[in-house]
Amino acid sequence: MTLKGKSAIVTGSTSGIGKGMAEALAQAGCNVTINGFGDTDEIEAIRAGLEGDYGVKALYHNADMQKPGEIEGLVAHTADQFGGVDIIVNNAGIQYVCPVDEYPVEKWDAIIAINLSSAFHMIRCATPHMKQAGWGRIINLASAHALVASPYKSAYCAAKHGMAGLTKVVALELAQQNITCNAICPGYVKTPLVENQIADTAKARGISEEEVVRDVMLAAQPTKKFGTIADLGALAVFLCSDAAANITGTMLPVDGGWTAQ
Repeated sequence: MTLKGKSAIVTGSTSGIGKGMAEALAQAGCNVTINGFGDTDEIEAIRAGLEGDYGVKALYHNADMQKPGEIEGLVAHTADQFGGVDIIVNNAGIQYVCPVDEYPVEKWDAIIAINLSSAFHMIRCATPHMKQAGWGRIINLASAHALVASPYKSAYCAAKHGMAGLTKVVALELAQQNITCNAICPGYVKTPLVENQIADTAKARGISEEEVVRDVMLAAQPTKKFGTIADLGALAVFLCSDAAANITGTMLPVDGGWTAQ
């Protein structure tokens, strides 16, 4: 499968799932803009690695996903450098685990901004470029928590349920313009975000980290295994292919059977 000549933006792609998505798209021949925070040298190594390993063009943009103006700049810069924006992967996300009556207001606001509103702004800015090209793919990284809830995750679940609704609306609006919009809904994948979540959940529930993994996280996944970043990257590439042209407005669980229960 080749996406040669296409251009993509993957938000939150300096680590974890987003980095894997960027690598999968680059391997398929897509020029990629990565985005996120981290050590300058490490980010440059990721960017240069995409070019060196896959023979594509790769950019880095440090847009803050809480700031609509910087998101506009990210899309405009990519369009200027690559001649358009064909694919966006709305992956940027943060987490905070806390009982709802103790939930810090600033944490709620940040999670809604980064996990939900940033996807709206990315779609708002990128869709005109896709319409002009007559082709586009929008992939929203939602979560099993777009479909079911868990305690202590009020902001995260609200944002991901909102992502599901946004996905459906955008898919309907663009259904006749050769632009698809889908949400990938992973269960637990071993990423830096999940590693931090293990410690936070242990503190919130007053149990050990080993018990969190066994009795809280993987208890929900019938396979009893963490998902892999490679699996999610492969699905993203498929959704960008011609074979997936009639798949739109869907929530695609990759959750080891979690939401089948």
